[in-house]
Amino acid sequence: MYKQGLNIGLCLCGSFCTFSQVVEEIRNLKERGYNIYPIMSYNAESMDTRFGTAEHFRNEIMDITGNKIISSIKEAEPIGPGKYIDVMVVAPCTGNTLAKLNNGITDTPVTMACKAHLRNNRPLVLAISTNDALGVSLKNIGGLMIRKNIYFVPFGQDNYEKKPLSMIADFGKIEDTIKCAVEGKQIQPILI
Repeated sequence: MYKQGLNIGLCLCGSFCTFSQVVEEIRNLKERGYNIYPIMSYNAESMDTRFGTAEHFRNEIMDITGNKIISSIKEAEPIGPGKYIDVMVVAPCTGNTLAKLNNGITDTPVTMACKAHLRNNRPLVLAISTNDALGVSLKNIGGLMIRKNIYFVPFGQDNYEKKPLSMIADFGKIEDTIKCAVEGKQIQPILI
């Protein structure tokens, strides 16, 4: 059942062009009373890009959440036995992470956090951002969509003329997806 003050594990992967949008949603969730535990993939945590420096994003996320970033497999593993996360959110969820989650590969802090969380039969919310969603990643989206406790933030094509296979989640619908997921429901429509 949905309740105010949920503990959210919020994972960021390397779709750097979406980081500003995701950070804004982290801020919104925090202002609405959620407790947020940030988790970053190795690349998300360490790479400087044209969208900003890793240090800038790390500091901004820690300032907003008031929590240290989980940035190693060792730090992520206790999420399972600790059972302190109500909902795990991966935003942005890249094609690489989709493939790893669909195939049981646990080699980043994000994939370990998701695996550890799912063992408790709690909801995992994926907000995809990948240039090959309608290509090779489509089989992984489909594979995850039919799994228990996995929910998708509504998504659609972001630039069908220049990137016809690319799709991105509507990050503004993360909270609504969380509310549905804790009730065991997939928000609809999934495709926008």
